[in-house]
Amino acid sequence: MEFTRRDTLALGLGAAVLSVLPIRAAKAAATTDELIAEFTGGAALADSGVTLTAPEIAENGNTVPIDVAAPGASAIMVLATGNPTPPVATFNFGPLAASQAASTRIRLAKTQDLIAIAKLADGSFAKASATVKVTIGGCGG
Repeated sequence: MEFTRRDTLALGLGAAVLSVLPIRAAKAAATTDELIAEFTGGAALADSGVTLTAPEIAENGNTVPIDVAAPGASAIMVLATGNPTPPVATFNFGPLAASQAASTRIRLAKTQDLIAIAKLADGSFAKASATVKVTIGGCGG
């Protein structure tokens, strides 16, 4: 089979377009419970040891400030249960970290619960949650 210059350009252009297009994964997005089980390995969660600070009412879901702290934690995962993609952030702390705390701004699609799970230095896990009422959604909704 012989390719013309036009055929070669068309194949090249088609290959370039396919490499740029986003490809959806066959696996559906994980639920919040699945994400927590993956992070904790199925371990039990204590209700104390983590402090999650978020506004009760957020005027704009595009920039919702949160603070999370867990003294003695090696990692903290933050989830937004109502977002299209629940994992918001995972903060990892090394042995030389001055404090195991983080502050950031997140996007929230609608009124929902925020969950913070901390992996403590002794291998146990702690959980905190807060509900944020969003008046204007920030995730395209």
